[in-house]
Amino acid sequence: MMKPLNYLIPGVLVGTLFLASCAKNNSKAEKMTANLVNYVDSINNVQTENAMESWSAIEDEFKMVQNKATNEIDKLEDKIDFEEKIKNAELKYETLRQNIMAQKEKLEAQNQKNKIKKTLLGSNYVDGDMTFKWINKDNILSVYENFVNTVQKNKDSYSREDWDEIKLLYEAIDSRKNTVENEGLSSADNIKIAGLKLKFAPLYTVNRMSAKSEENAKAKQ
Repeated sequence: MMKPLNYLIPGVLVGTLFLASCAKNNSKAEKMTANLVNYVDSINNVQTENAMESWSAIEDEFKMVQNKATNEIDKLEDKIDFEEKIKNAELKYETLRQNIMAQKEKLEAQNQKNKIKKTLLGSNYVDGDMTFKWINKDNILSVYENFVNTVQKNKDSYSREDWDEIKLLYEAIDSRKNTVENEGLSSADNIKIAGLKLKFAPLYTVNRMSAKSEENAKAKQ
C-alpha cells in the first residue's frame, strides 16, 4: 500500500538537508584549505629580508589560517584529500621557516661580529677592512688601549664565538703592529703595548674557557 505523500516529505527533507549540509561543509573546507595553500605559496614569494623582519606576524597569520582549515576538515567524514593538501602546505611552510630561522641566526651573528669590531676598534675602523691600514705609529697605542680595556669591561657578556672573533681581531692588530714598528714606533709606546698584550693574554684564555664551559652546560640541559 502506498504511503501518504505527507508521510514521505519529512524524510525527503531530512535527506536533502543532510546533503546540503555536507556540500556546505565540503565547500568551506575546500575554501579554507585553498586559503592555507595559497598563503604558504605567497610567503614563499616574499624576499628573505622582508620575511625575517615580519616573521612574527607571518607565523601568527599562518597559525590562524591553519586552524581555520583544520577546524573545517574536522567536520567532514571524508577528509583524506584535504588532510593531504594541508600536510603538504605545512611541510612547505616548515621548510621555509627553518630557512628563515637559519638566515636570521646568521644575520644576528654577523651583526654581533660587526658590533664587536666597532666597539673594540673604534670609529676609525672601516667595515670589512682587516688589513687595518688606518692603524699607524701615532695611533696604534690608543687602538690597543681601547681594545684591551673594552674586552676587560665586557668580558662577562661575550660568548665563545665572540671570543673567537676577538682573537681574530687581536691577531690582525698584532700583524699590523709588525709593519708599524718598522715605520718608527716609539720605544715608550712599544713598552706600553707590551704591557697591554700581557694583560690581554690571560684575559682571553680564562674567559673564553669560562664561556665554553657555560655553553657546554647549557647544551646538556
